[in-house]
Amino acid sequence: MKRLSGLRLQVRSPERLAGFYADVFGMDVQAEGEVWRAGYAGQDADLILLPGGAQVPHRRDERYWKIGICLPDLDIACEYLRQKGVEVSAPHQFRDIGYMAHLHDPEGFAVELLQHDFLGNRPDGAGNAALPLGGGAHIGQITLRTGDIAAEVSAHADMKLLSVQNVAEFGFDLHFLAFTDETPPDPDLRAVANREWLWRRPYTTLEFQHIAGAQLRESPAFLGLETT
Repeated sequence: MKRLSGLRLQVRSPERLAGFYADVFGMDVQAEGEVWRAGYAGQDADLILLPGGAQVPHRRDERYWKIGICLPDLDIACEYLRQKGVEVSAPHQFRDIGYMAHLHDPEGFAVELLQHDFLGNRPDGAGNAALPLGGGAHIGQITLRTGDIAAEVSAHADMKLLSVQNVAEFGFDLHFLAFTDETPPDPDLRAVANREWLWRRPYTTLEFQHIAGAQLRESPAFLGLETT
């Protein structure tokens, strides 16, 4: 089956940024000429870091938003990052979506950390403080913004819609698609019961933050997705 295997980003220093993801996030990295690839072993997508990027702010009206890293124990992960000198937000349960924290990498790209379990639901011994991010991390989401979700779902008809999550008070909803034959446990794709299941999937989902009617500009650093 086809899979979402990479996110292409144009950056100032692929080698330096790959080193950050290796040292801080425990990713495996390799050079492919001037391009560097960083990622975890498994079914999830890699970061494909290409040269030629510029120092520009990443704005909320851009199509590209972030990656999400899913992991077993967010508290261990955040403590690990702080010990590495990385500034990360305090973990918090965001509505009925997930227990999460946020940071930015050295080139200003947003990274979301998302625990497999909601706050209070994490089993004992889920993480290992001796491992990067507590172990068990993978790239769970690549997030793009859109003003027209129907067009996106149509354009990605070869992917399966796994979850729809409403965040009405912030003016958007979230849609998660993947190359998979799996079916969520609850047939209602808006069901909260599907969310912890979703954060445990070993593959990367394509997440759309849908802001109805939004006019978005192309992200200078976002060069597209790789599928294999």
